[in-house]
Amino acid sequence: MMKACQKIRPAGTYAGKQGFTYLEGVSAEAMGSQGICMHLLTIPPGGRAKAHKHATHETAIYAIAGETVMYWGERLEHRMEIGAGEILYIPADMPHLPMNVSDQPAVAVIARTDPHEQESVVLLPELEHLVP
Repeated sequence: MMKACQKIRPAGTYAGKQGFTYLEGVSAEAMGSQGICMHLLTIPPGGRAKAHKHATHETAIYAIAGETVMYWGERLEHRMEIGAGEILYIPADMPHLPMNVSDQPAVAVIARTDPHEQESVVLLPELEHLVP
């Protein structure tokens, strides 16, 4: 089968296990990618993900707009603020919980080294109570 370059104007969405709705992008499901997944996320004011990790793959995030906070670590003991224009790296298997604590939407481009949109998402409900 011949491979071809493809482009997409994100229009469709999918609901992630983490509790957010993502705009479709590059993935095994949408384009047949074999080593990367990239999509656009808008976190509404007050929006919060479920505690989770991405098993065996890394994540890179470019914050386009807004301000977010991410708790991370084995017990979500670390807190990091991420603002527009910043790039965030999350190692494979790192528990984290991002949220938008501002009154403006936060927009980010998210890329992962797993081509599937949701297969390696592992929810960590036992950590939910650790974040205010």
